[in-house]
Amino acid sequence: MSRRVWLILSAGGILSVLMTGCLAKEAASGKKTEPIVRLLVLDPGHFHAALVQKTMYEQVSPEVFVYAPGGPELDNYLSTIESFNTRTDNPTAWLQRVYQGPDYLERMLSEKKGNVVVISGKNSLKTDYIYQSVRAGRNVLADKPMVITPEKFPLLVESFRTAEKNGVLLYDIMTERFEITTILQRELAAIPAVFGRLQQGCPEEPAVVKESVHHFFKYVAGRPLRRPAWFFDPAQRGEDLADVSTHLVDLIQWECFPEQPMDYRRDIQMLRARRWATPMTAEQFREVTGLEEWPEYLKPYVKDNVLYVKANGQMDYTLRGIHARVCVRWEYRAPEGAGDMHYSILRGSRSNLVIRQGPKEQYKPVLYVESVEGKLSEKDLQQAVFQTLQKKYPGIGLERIDDRTWKILIPDSYFVGHEAHFAQVMQNFLRYLREGRLPAWEVPNMLAKYYTTMEAVKAADRQGN
Repeated sequence: MSRRVWLILSAGGILSVLMTGCLAKEAASGKKTEPIVRLLVLDPGHFHAALVQKTMYEQVSPEVFVYAPGGPELDNYLSTIESFNTRTDNPTAWLQRVYQGPDYLERMLSEKKGNVVVISGKNSLKTDYIYQSVRAGRNVLADKPMVITPEKFPLLVESFRTAEKNGVLLYDIMTERFEITTILQRELAAIPAVFGRLQQGCPEEPAVVKESVHHFFKYVAGRPLRRPAWFFDPAQRGEDLADVSTHLVDLIQWECFPEQPMDYRRDIQMLRARRWATPMTAEQFREVTGLEEWPEYLKPYVKDNVLYVKANGQMDYTLRGIHARVCVRWEYRAPEGAGDMHYSILRGSRSNLVIRQGPKEQYKPVLYVESVEGKLSEKDLQQAVFQTLQKKYPGIGLERIDDRTWKILIPDSYFVGHEAHFAQVMQNFLRYLREGRLPAWEVPNMLAKYYTTMEAVKAADRQGN
């Protein structure tokens, strides 16, 4: 039998609920009233759901309605929100209204308590959650990935059609667009005197490469992250060709063809993809999940008391004829002083723009500019950095490493960290709600992104690895 549980984490009041059209109308009037966005948090099984609420927003009501089946994942989410509410430095003031029970989705859809659904949990359920939410006339802010199996991709396509028909917004959380070295890599690639033109590349040496290394054990909001056991099940979480790769595919589109709509039916050709496993001992599994035994659904992946997590993947494809490679790897724990790591290269006719984050860089991302066959002049690079980019990013500088390599100097203040990027995504989404629309290129490029990852899954299946 379902039951309602009300949890009060801070004071708050009942506020009116307005839909997207009203948001745009008020923005146009210039009037400031009470917050006009109320969040509905649906089945928060991933820590990203809480990070959306790490800060507060003037436009968003402090009263948040949470709908979930109950259990440790909900408890972890609520505990994280409580830590935000009770922290000494700039505490939040969220008022959590929680309904838990087996009919949580039906209750959220029928009660109509809010107008923006935040979806961040079990990936196998997301596509259905998204479709049900937009069909009911709710805006959706979804953590990636929106889809993990190719057979569900048509439902995602239909979800975008339904969102447009119902006048609501459907948007995913692309935090990596706010990482400063990636931003500057994109900016420099748009300056012909520095970058030249993007090369076509080939399968052996793609014009664009994005690689990332992630870790099962990590700290979030200052506490060790407790991951649910389903996170290690490819049937529930999906594999990383469909999950983390979403960020890297997004960045390739965002940097190489900025604000240009993609047509996934014409612009993308998957060449090959493969996957491989990361071993995890029983002790490591206990440390990160708190569980003493392997769940039944993970036992097919256990051999000699070691879990082989289908976590790693690589895809090679072309985007408008440009060869691209995406690679995601998982390790158990980062080296001391390190976190998740990123490597990226854009190959231009004048220079290559390279982000490295290894021991030499003390595990901090660094952007290098490497001249191609002496075609880049230091004068042109200096002009780009000091006369163009400094106007938008005060304080950045340039250091010559050798005859063909320069390092972009970036003040520490620009490195705000992964958790802070969620607030930046949210601010963008709130602006789109006020305007009543997404940029024209966002929806076709979300479809192109998920088409790419689904084609990679199919290619790896054909490869049989």
